[in-house]
Amino acid sequence: MLPTVKRAAYLLIDISNSFTKLAFASAPRLSGAHRIATSDFTAAYLRKVLRRRNVDTVVVSSVVPDKASAIRSAARGSRILWLSAEINLGVGVDYPAPKTIGADRLANAAAVAALYGCPAVVVDFGTAVTFDIVSERRCYIGGVIAPGLEAMTNFLYQRTALLPKLSLKEPRKAVGKSTRDAMMAGAVYGYRGLVREILERIKAERFRGRRVKIVATGGYAPLIARQLPEIEWVHPHLTLEGLRIVANLNR
Repeated sequence: MLPTVKRAAYLLIDISNSFTKLAFASAPRLSGAHRIATSDFTAAYLRKVLRRRNVDTVVVSSVVPDKASAIRSAARGSRILWLSAEINLGVGVDYPAPKTIGADRLANAAAVAALYGCPAVVVDFGTAVTFDIVSERRCYIGGVIAPGLEAMTNFLYQRTALLPKLSLKEPRKAVGKSTRDAMMAGAVYGYRGLVREILERIKAERFRGRRVKIVATGGYAPLIARQLPEIEWVHPHLTLEGLRIVANLNR
C-alpha cells in the first residue's frame, strides 16, 4: 500500500498492460511506490487512494486507453497531466509520428536525460522489453521493441502439453537436468543474449566509438541485468521518476 502522506504535489500513475505503478511525490522526490494488476485499477480504487491525501496534480503515463475514463472520473477536482510528446519533456522528440510513442517510453527518456545524462539507452523490462534512445543532443530518436521475458515463457507453457509454467530466477547451470531447468536456462541466458545483441546493434549504429549510458528498469531488470556488464545502472522506478520530472517542467 502507498505510504501515508498528508499532502503531495503529485500522484504519479504509470499504467502498463500488465501492472500499474503508483507513487505520491513532492517536486524533488518520490515518497514510495505501489504496484497493482492493471485489471484491478478502477475508478473506485483510485478514489480510495485520493481520499487518503490532498494532491495538486495527477500525472499519468498510460498505454491502456480504456483506463482514461476511470482516471477522469476519480480525479475530479485535481489537475490531470497526461504525458505525451506534446508537453515539455525536457528532451526533444526526433520521430516521424510522435503521437505513436508510448507515454512510458517518453517518461523513461525524460528521466534518463535528467538523472544520468546523454547519450543514453533505457532498457525497460515490462510486458514487452523496450529500448529507448536519447541522443547526445537530448532528443528521443526511437528504439526497439521485443517480446517480454514473461510473455515468451508463458507462450511456451500455453502452447505445449508438457512444458511447465516457470517462476523465473537465475539458472544453476546452462545444461538443464530437468525440463524446468532447461527452460530456465533458455529463458534467462537466451534473454540476456537478446538484450546484448540489440544493445550492440544500437551502439554500432548510433554511438560507434562513444560512451553511451545504459540504464535498466522494469520488473525483470535485476534478474537480467545482473550478468550484463553493458548495463551500468538498474533503476526500479525510472518511469515514475520521469513522471515527476515532467510534472515539474509543466507546473
